[in-house]
Amino acid sequence: MVKTASTMLPLGTKLPEFSLPNVDGRTIGNADVSSGKGLLVIFMCNHCPFVVHLRSALAEFGKEYQAKGLSIVGISSNDAEAYPQDGPDAMKAEAKEAGYTFPYLFDGTQEAAKAFHAACTPDFFLFDNDLHLVYRGQFDDSRPGNGKAITGADLRKACDQVLAGQPVPAEQKPSIGCNIKWKAGSEPAYFTGQPAAE
Repeated sequence: MVKTASTMLPLGTKLPEFSLPNVDGRTIGNADVSSGKGLLVIFMCNHCPFVVHLRSALAEFGKEYQAKGLSIVGISSNDAEAYPQDGPDAMKAEAKEAGYTFPYLFDGTQEAAKAFHAACTPDFFLFDNDLHLVYRGQFDDSRPGNGKAITGADLRKACDQVLAGQPVPAEQKPSIGCNIKWKAGSEPAYFTGQPAAE
């Protein structure tokens, strides 16, 4: 398990285009998740200890903030041939067991991850109602084994500000997690593979 930090994609970046299969078989793209109140994109997977640590909290967060009008989508970009536990069939089961109410999409080509400059799981990207990036940071300070309570404080504050039409402060702590499992030889140039320091 290599701790990897978010690349911290520049704030103001326009939402990249994506069109990916959901666990229910439908294809979901930009037009399907643009609510007008903001959009949260979470790069995640089934087996990463950092995602497993937040699993219940992410499910509850999704229900709470979808009810407030925020669009949310999860994307798994891990190499499913090398990590079948993160493939579409396992994702379908995980979405049901975890209680995820947001779309959980499979990025089989890894092109969506590259478009977002995603580096780790979980990696959070929050866009405002104009679909410009306003937050790319951590859920909160809790990590597996560090004893800190899971509150979602950092992401909650940013989402509340977006929903209220307020600016989100630019000082943000990067998310930390397992590196996205790139297909052999296809690691993007922005991915250094260097362990993250907290």
